[in-house]
Amino acid sequence: MKFRSLGAGLILGAALAVPAGAQSLDLGGTPGAAPQPIQITASQGIQWQQENQVVIAMGNAKAVRGDVTVTADQLIAHYRKKATAAADAKAAPGAATDILNQGNTSLYEIEASGHVHIYTATDNAWADHAVYSMDDAVLVLTGQHLKLTTPHDTITARDSVEYYAAKRQAVARGNALIVADDGRSIAADTLIGDLAPAVSSPAPAAPGADALAQAGQLQKVEAIGHVVIRTTEDTATGDTGVYLPQQGRARLGGDVHIIQGPNEMSGSDALVDMKTGIATLLAGPGGQVAGTITPGSAPQK
Repeated sequence: MKFRSLGAGLILGAALAVPAGAQSLDLGGTPGAAPQPIQITASQGIQWQQENQVVIAMGNAKAVRGDVTVTADQLIAHYRKKATAAADAKAAPGAATDILNQGNTSLYEIEASGHVHIYTATDNAWADHAVYSMDDAVLVLTGQHLKLTTPHDTITARDSVEYYAAKRQAVARGNALIVADDGRSIAADTLIGDLAPAVSSPAPAAPGADALAQAGQLQKVEAIGHVVIRTTEDTATGDTGVYLPQQGRARLGGDVHIIQGPNEMSGSDALVDMKTGIATLLAGPGGQVAGTITPGSAPQK
């Protein structure tokens, strides 16, 4: 989900899955590689505020770094002078954006506002507002019509879509929904996705690392509040849930209902195999499983 693949990336990342060949939405660059310049253009001009240490691009603003492009009504690049730059304050850039590509400054945050679109050749993210912190390797998308797409998944949310590179975690908040290209989906108030690293390592990704590019597929989604899982034939609901995308399995807890056509069963716990469509409903301690079954209503295979 960074300014180079939400997900997860985003994301959450992402659509909470990053298949082989996907490009990360991360403007932070690849750790250990030579720094890539960032190119900024705008139709209404670029303003350099030296006292505030920001570069503002206004009107059809566009920033390109490596494979990642960010477009918005306005872009604000925040930078700071490095410690070694204090003794060389006379070095003036030839243009406002040159300050971002000099060795005596460090770009630490990019803010995009209005009709934000972040994309690579494989992934896209849309929002009204986006902030990417290079210090913390955190991307936060907010506004209306939040959407993140990868070659196999689509994520939408009402409140925010966030990606935390150090934890390899994507979070969608508010009517969060993940829809896979085969039609399976999971919705909840909040969805938290954990991405598996491409290379097995016990150490977490360092801040600033392009963790989405390093990450493998989404390995787990935790769903909180008003959980709804849909396959092509069944709908399962609960208060909480855990979904394992690579296995195609989910576990629901709380007030659980499984619906298939006119048939409905309820309990306190359920195991759902989203690949086979088989659901196992369990009763809680001292409780029981209840249901309504209509004869001859099973779907034709």
